[in-house]
Amino acid sequence: MKVHYLQHVSFEGLGYIESWLTKNNHTLSSTGFYEPGYRLPEAGNIDALIVMGGPMGVYDEDRFPWLKEEKAFIKHCIQSGKKVLGICLGAQLIADCLGAKIGKAAYKEIGWFSVRSAEESRQLAWFHELFKSNPTVFHWHGDRFGIPNGGLNLLSSDANTNQAFYYNENVIGLQFHLEVTEETAGLMLENCTGEFSESLYVQTKEQIKAGTVYAENCNRIMSGVLQNLLEK
Repeated sequence: MKVHYLQHVSFEGLGYIESWLTKNNHTLSSTGFYEPGYRLPEAGNIDALIVMGGPMGVYDEDRFPWLKEEKAFIKHCIQSGKKVLGICLGAQLIADCLGAKIGKAAYKEIGWFSVRSAEESRQLAWFHELFKSNPTVFHWHGDRFGIPNGGLNLLSSDANTNQAFYYNENVIGLQFHLEVTEETAGLMLENCTGEFSESLYVQTKEQIKAGTVYAENCNRIMSGVLQNLLEK
């Protein structure tokens, strides 16, 4: 498949997803909104869209005018039946395009915390199977998405509900980072130090570094999500 991804800041790239796409012979292209002269492709020239994370919010259009253009492109891809995967901010952008509300999460989550299946996830057997062990995943967010009308609420954590949604066989949003590697976690630590605060669900830098032992399992689950979204 021809897979295009949208990147919002230089330090939040595809991580493990790039390795998986390359290994499975998919063609990869990108738009970096942080780069001068960025360009979006024609939707007809791609098969799938991956929307990555970033420290900005869905409604920060005054600070980041490209958000308006990005939302229009995401909405067009959804309406055109493209495969669309959103991660963290990317999932919030997709949910916004589908009419769901985006707002502050009950708790800011930064670090390694487990997620558990919601009852509705049983309607999506492959997804429920991937998350049945309540895996520990990597979070870095202060906002959360509402579940789009007609979608499934798939996962929750101790801190927040609405950790993942399934809109249809083409559209999935994840609030957390299964693509995480030791390198990408380190880049986020280097570039987002201002987001740390004393909170029940905000880990220290040392805890986050130690938690990278969970990255391999996150990548295994990410592989399952990508296979079921892109190749079935």
